[in-house]
Amino acid sequence: MSVTTVSEDSDLIKLNNNNNSTNSTNSSTTNDKPKPCCVCPDTKKERDECIFKYGDEVKCKDLIKAHKACMRSYGFNW
Repeated sequence: MSVTTVSEDSDLIKLNNNNNSTNSTNSSTTNDKPKPCCVCPDTKKERDECIFKYGDEVKCKDLIKAHKACMRSYGFNW
């Protein structure tokens, strides 16, 4: 956030009102999509436990695929 010196109080109020409307718009667009850490907890847990137990992604391939499919259903495509 940049700091601007304003000579009149009315200009400062306008500046603050503009910042508030921008912040509320940005916060609503970022809250539309859930965080990747919060979706698919069951498939994530099973995948992680398999990888920790076997230390091999090949043995856990089906669980990894299931978790990726779940994540894609929430819009996470990587």
